[in-house]
This record gives sequence, structure tokens and C-alpha cells, in this order.
Amino acid sequence: MDPVGTLARLRPFLIDPAAAVELEPPGSTESAVLVPFTVVEGRLCLVLTRRRDDLRRHPGEFSFPGGRRDPGEKDLLATALRETHEEIGIEPTDVEIIGALQPTSTIATGFSLHPFVGLVPAGAARIAEPAEVAEITVLDVANLMNSADRALLSRRDVAFRTAVYPLGDRFIWGATARILADLFDRIEHSSADPNSE
Repeated sequence: MDPVGTLARLRPFLIDPAAAVELEPPGSTESAVLVPFTVVEGRLCLVLTRRRDDLRRHPGEFSFPGGRRDPGEKDLLATALRETHEEIGIEPTDVEIIGALQPTSTIATGFSLHPFVGLVPAGAARIAEPAEVAEITVLDVANLMNSADRALLSRRDVAFRTAVYPLGDRFIWGATARILADLFDRIEHSSADPNSE
């Protein structure tokens, strides 16, 4: 997967960030995440965090850097960039925003979640908020796309089947998996579209 070509083809298939902030998914708490692409040894990768196991909300889950909007914050893109800096130390000026994805919501906790897609420098991520972030993981996009699966999960004594992306003995699921599915669908469409050069 050629990183430069893939991102160039993907850009027209993303939502304009200014239009994305106007979309309102269900959820009472406005929040935003950055979906950070990076290039490692010529491979297109994504940077995710794993939340600490002792957190009250979404413990141990893989997620993109992000969080709730602060009062008075300019917009949700500013939220995504601020949270990325706070969690994994990447300066907002080091992020090249290339678009946005369809907003989604966290079903159990009621967050409306706006994902913004950006390109960050390789190796720039570091744990800047150890009280929240247990680890940073950089995953090859092609491998992650090919790992998509479904699993039967149980939360609060309710069993349900959902999309997952296995990572060893853990997996990506929930809102993060929905964001990935939207992103990967757009990558596949952009790769198949002869007019997206």
C-alpha cells in the first residue's frame, strides 16, 4: 500500500472538516478524536492508544486520541488536536488534517464522537498522559483492514455480536471499530475509483 498515493486518493472521499463539525450524532456529550495516519518504513500505519485498565469509562479499550470538548473551545477539530497533544504529545502544528469521517456515538456512555483524519510524523507519538494512556500502538493499515472480524461480546450481562479487529489477546471494538470500518470503506472505494487520482 503506497502511503502517499493512498492518502491522495482518500482525500476526496473524506468529509470536509468544516462540514463535519455541523453533523450531530446522538449523544449528550460533544467529543472528538484524531485518526492519525503515519508512515513507518514505507508502510501506511495508524496510531492508536490503549486506555488504562483502571479507568471508569472504556477501561482497557483501544481508541484514537481524543476526548470531550472544553467550554469555549473553538470547534471540535480544536478538541481533537488538543486532546491528541495532551494524550500522546503530538503538537497541533505537526498534524496535517486531510478530512473527517462520519460522526458516531458511544452507546454506553453517551458521547457524540467526531473523527478527524490527519497525518502525523513517524515516531512523534509518546505517552504524555500516563494517568489515561497505558500504551501507544502503531498498526499497519493493510494488516488491520484484513483482520476485520465479528465476535460475540458481553457487557453488563448483555450478549451481542459486533465488528472487531483482533490484536493479540485483545481487540478493537465499539466506536473505534465503527470509525475504522468507515475509514476502510472509504479507502477501498478510493482505490477502486478511476477518477480519484
